[in-house]
Amino acid sequence: QDAIDRKEKRSETFKTAVHGLETDTPALKTEELGRRAPQWVRDNLVTMCMRCKEPFNAITRRRHHCRACGYVVCARCSDYKAELQYDGNRPNRVCQECYTFLTGHTVLEDREGKHKGILEKGAAEVSSRSLLCSSLQLLDKNGKGGTRGWFVIPQDDPLVLYIYAAPQDVRAHTSIPLLGYQVRDVPQGESRHLFQLVQSRQVFTFVADTEELKRRWMRAMARSAAGITHLEEEEEEDAGP
Repeated sequence: QDAIDRKEKRSETFKTAVHGLETDTPALKTEELGRRAPQWVRDNLVTMCMRCKEPFNAITRRRHHCRACGYVVCARCSDYKAELQYDGNRPNRVCQECYTFLTGHTVLEDREGKHKGILEKGAAEVSSRSLLCSSLQLLDKNGKGGTRGWFVIPQDDPLVLYIYAAPQDVRAHTSIPLLGYQVRDVPQGESRHLFQLVQSRQVFTFVADTEELKRRWMRAMARSAAGITHLEEEEEEDAGP
């Protein structure tokens, strides 16, 4: 029974894991894992390992691709070899999950029983069910510099703005509860499309790529800040009694 449970769990894991990491990426079916070459996730779409969520850096934690599922993973998470049918059954570098699935061997590891935090929602998964998502720049407090990232308001958590470093990251690096904020326009002409979230002394300044995208974000954030979770609720309020 334990063996059956483990096999079913692996199958369910990979039905999710290889379900197309981008809208234009064909889904890799579970039964095709190792039999067909995957489409690799591009390096510039992630800033952290897609398995252990540790951030990449140029020296101690470099990017590698799992030859079975195409995920971008660190050296520790890809320190496994499995024979892949599409490569003439030669051993290839694969991630731990693919190794377990393809070989049936269980990898012993420390279990700390960590609960999955609210930020540990993958950007691709959240974006596919979002009220609005796009690339934005969040300026620092002096307004001279800032960080560009991937911003998402999820449908299932519509009062929170999640901020990812890249659109395929598996963990958000921060979030902003939107309820109670005021949304302000910051006119800048055609050069920069700025707007702000303001609450008491807390101010967040964003830069959108276009004026149209700026307006969409201002509307979405204003709805969330007012506690409106669906567009229909806003329309009903606008209609009045």
